[in-house]
Amino acid sequence: MLLSCSGGKEPIVSFYYWKTIFKLSETEREVLQDNNVAKLYIRYFDVGLHPQTQNPIPITPIRFQEKTSNFEIVPVIFIQNKVMLQPHLDVDDLVQKTVRLVNEINSKNQISCQQIQIDCDWSLKSKDNYLKFIEKFKKLSQKKLSATIRLHQVKYFKKTKIPNVDSGVLMYYNMGTIANDSSNSIYDQKVAARYLKSLKKYPLHLDFALPIFSWAVHIRNQRVIGLRSKLNVAQLKQDQNFEQVSTVFFKAKKSNYKNGVFYEEHDLLKIEAISEENIKQMAKDLQDNVAQEPNEIIFYDLDEFNIKNYEKSIFKQAVSYF
Repeated sequence: MLLSCSGGKEPIVSFYYWKTIFKLSETEREVLQDNNVAKLYIRYFDVGLHPQTQNPIPITPIRFQEKTSNFEIVPVIFIQNKVMLQPHLDVDDLVQKTVRLVNEINSKNQISCQQIQIDCDWSLKSKDNYLKFIEKFKKLSQKKLSATIRLHQVKYFKKTKIPNVDSGVLMYYNMGTIANDSSNSIYDQKVAARYLKSLKKYPLHLDFALPIFSWAVHIRNQRVIGLRSKLNVAQLKQDQNFEQVSTVFFKAKKSNYKNGVFYEEHDLLKIEAISEENIKQMAKDLQDNVAQEPNEIIFYDLDEFNIKNYEKSIFKQAVSYF
């Protein structure tokens, strides 16, 4: 048994899998083996609104191209907050359809799961529908239920309320504003510090999700016009169409297409990424403020593109802080 800094049992390493097709690369398989990963949180589908009818619909359900029998699978359902904001939402109907689709995906792929996770950044205006959804979902699915929790929901839990789930996962990222300055919206220690003290008062047991992804903020004429996923500094340094103008900013030297996106001359890309130092800092800050030790640290997200940016040992290093 591994003992952690705090003297207790070390949390386990898990990963989120957020692609629409489940197929592991060699690198991904290797990181799972190296870290004795037994549990994967797999995004099964999103729930959004139909553009015409405004009824809830499933978006891009996952397709499995290989067996998952080596892992305990936790299906994750990402529900857009605008679904929960619908004033006449038929919560019962949504619960039934969501449970049915999870069961269909499971039976088609011979997966049996003990737990389901609901991922929704609910707000004060959507909380009634959301809390009702959680109650009914738990009853109908007959599974353990976990929910993702954002920092603002921890700090203001008396207002935002606590969903009736077995446990929560604190999403320790996407805490800032996406802007055209040099700030990092994925992680900012100063922003996080405003919320950390509230962790000790939060009554629900929390595990922690830490980021290992990067993206680029696309800026034109000083305005943010989009987020471009799967981009990093190393990639842009090798691209003849862009020149590095500061640590995180790259400028389009001429109009060009990259990964199906059009960039005008002088457009800027700001890379937001997470360093190994950031990960250790997050783990330390969380450990200094937890009410209860986490059982697992879940990294977002399992993708060769992300993993290649880190030392192999970073995941074990992160959990060793707890």
